[in-house]
Amino acid sequence: MGLLDQILGGLGGAVGRSQTGRSGAGSGMGRVLMSLLPVVLGMLADRSSRAASRPGSGSSGRMAHPIDADGAGGFGGLGGLLEQLTQGGYGRQAQSWISTGDNEPIDPDALSQVFGNDRIAQIAARAGVSEQEARGGLAELLPNVVDHFTPDGRLPPLDQLVESIDDYQRRLGQ
Repeated sequence: MGLLDQILGGLGGAVGRSQTGRSGAGSGMGRVLMSLLPVVLGMLADRSSRAASRPGSGSSGRMAHPIDADGAGGFGGLGGLLEQLTQGGYGRQAQSWISTGDNEPIDPDALSQVFGNDRIAQIAARAGVSEQEARGGLAELLPNVVDHFTPDGRLPPLDQLVESIDDYQRRLGQ
């Protein structure tokens, strides 16, 4: 059973060992993962830029401020997230999350390098966790979430991705 299946099944607090090989911190790590999951899903769906580019949105087609819509916008969706990881030197890891093989881990500190401390702070604040917990939780969640939403080893079309994320959030009761 995968990490997301455990969370969806209400076992988030009992997450033991992840695919990255790090031990979960029992209910503490489960709480962090559950707090971060909606933020990560928002990052992948990138609702902020979709809303900003819609006619009549009142934004004149500009990108919404990264924190405006969901507290984690500005990534450019799944594709933008993967591009940032690649540009930051973690393309091999990101590609492993999409492919059908094993997911390569990413070091939590690498996420500060890729996203910047300000964005990590925004994500942590949105999730109600410390910055250290946010980095660790993101390192745990991102490989699993990206893998989950790219089951065929490729990026799905944006509308299909958003529909899948919306369905997943409904199942989570969000």
